[in-house]
Parts: sequence; C-alpha cells; structure tokens
Amino acid sequence: MANNDDKLYTGVIKKYDMNHLNVRLLYYMVFAVCLVIMIFCVFPFLWTILSSFKTIKEFASEPNIIPHKFQIAGFFKTWTSLKFMKYYANSAISVVGSIFCAIIFNGLFGYVLAKVKPFGSKVFEVLVMWGLLIPATTSIVPLFMNLTKIGLTGTFIPLWLSMGANAFYVVLFKNFFDSLPSSYIEASRIDGAGNITIFFKIVVPLSKSIIMVVGLYAVTAAWSDFLLPFLLLQNTPFETVMVKLFSLMRGAKINDVEMLRAIVFAIIPPIVLFIIFQKQITQVTIQSGIKG
Repeated sequence: MANNDDKLYTGVIKKYDMNHLNVRLLYYMVFAVCLVIMIFCVFPFLWTILSSFKTIKEFASEPNIIPHKFQIAGFFKTWTSLKFMKYYANSAISVVGSIFCAIIFNGLFGYVLAKVKPFGSKVFEVLVMWGLLIPATTSIVPLFMNLTKIGLTGTFIPLWLSMGANAFYVVLFKNFFDSLPSSYIEASRIDGAGNITIFFKIVVPLSKSIIMVVGLYAVTAAWSDFLLPFLLLQNTPFETVMVKLFSLMRGAKINDVEMLRAIVFAIIPPIVLFIIFQKQITQVTIQSGIKG
C-alpha cells in the first residue's frame, strides 16, 4: 500500500522526480506563479467584503484593509432600506425558470444528437459547435426587437427561454449521453417506450451528475446576467439584483459603503453554491472535455 508521502504526489510530478534539482525548481516556480495569480484574483473580493463592514467615515479617511470594527448592523440597514428581498425574489424566479429550461430543452437536444441521431443530426451538431464561437451579444439587438414586437418585454419568459438554447449546455449533455450504455435505451424501445419516455424515465435518472452541473451553471448565469434583464425588465416591478445594482450606481443616493454592501448581497449566492458543489462541477467538466 502507498504511504502518505506517495499520496501527495498523484499528478504529473512523482515523488522520485523531486530528487532532481531542476524539477524542484520548476515545481516551486510554478507554485509561486500560481500563488501570485491567486492573490490577485482573491484580493478584490476580500477587499470588497472587508470594506463593506466599515463606516463611511473610516472608508473615506483610512486606507487600512481590515476595519477597526465590523459593523454588522450596517448590512441589515442596507438590506432594509434598499428593499433587497424584492430583488432577491425576482432573481430567484428568473433562476428557477432558467434552470428548468436549461435542463429540459438542452437535455432533450443533447439526447437527440447523442442517441436518437435522426437524419441531418450531424448538420445540427456542427451548427451547435459553431454556436460556441458566436458571441451572444451579436444577436441581442434583433432578439430585443423581436421580443418587443411580440410583447414579451417586462416578463421573465425570454430570460427562461434564452437559457434553454445554450450551445455549451447542449455539448455537455451530448458528451455525457454518449457515455451511457445504449443497451438500456434499446431495451426500452423493444418494450415499446417512445423517445420522450426513455429520456425522462431512463436517461434522466442516469444523468443526475450532469444535470446538477448544468443546473449550477444555469444558476450562476441567470443570477449574474445583466444585459438582457436590463433591456427587458428595467423600470418594471421585476428588476433583478444585477439590474438594481446598475440603477444604484447610476442614480441612487447611497454612499460607497452601502454600494459595497449591495455588491456583497449580489455575489454571495453563486459563490456559496460554487463552494458547495465545486468538486462535482470540476469532475463533470473535465470528463466532458475528455470525451469530446
């Protein structure tokens, strides 16, 4: 059995490689570079969190990062005065519908490409791959014009449907479905099950891991989405958290510390979800990349 020291070297570099000076130097150089990158990435987040605990006087006059006193009451005051519960509820509605559409519509499309494979499926597969290369913002103007013409502005429906047409999610689903045993599907067809029945009763129970990962991606994307919600929901009772943040920066009479607290309220949910499910996200993403 491998000892504890061997378990520390399970990657590209093995334990015996560390006996070479060149390998050790390269190892510590890469570690140092990664550490510097991590500091640059984490520092803005920590600064925002710590500064939001300060009073406006301390924030404006003292450059220290750690506040003298953590003002917890300020968060409750900002939450109440800005009525953040309303915008949290609106974002939650957007997120729930987006999760449903992202899983059902993209999952069905990925299932068709991976297992049903009707005539012309290869063409649609190529189009999906090309869709990954097209920035979403290039279609925002015609999309908004069409939504205005059919009267879907001021509702969550376009936000939900846009999440149900995501090329990246389709690729994730397809790559995962390719690895499922075809014998289960063939046996279900022999028993007379249709494709919809097979998808929901056979494929979905076998695909809990990829469904969870796509759901988490959809949560993050829907929660942090700004442009389309801004165009569709601005100046309506359905403004999301991100739209509200932009309104606060543009015209609301709040101080800098209150703005930082509002930003903290906005970034906490996706960060908490990622911390809880980061292992599943990383594993399935790597597996999908290898299979593709």
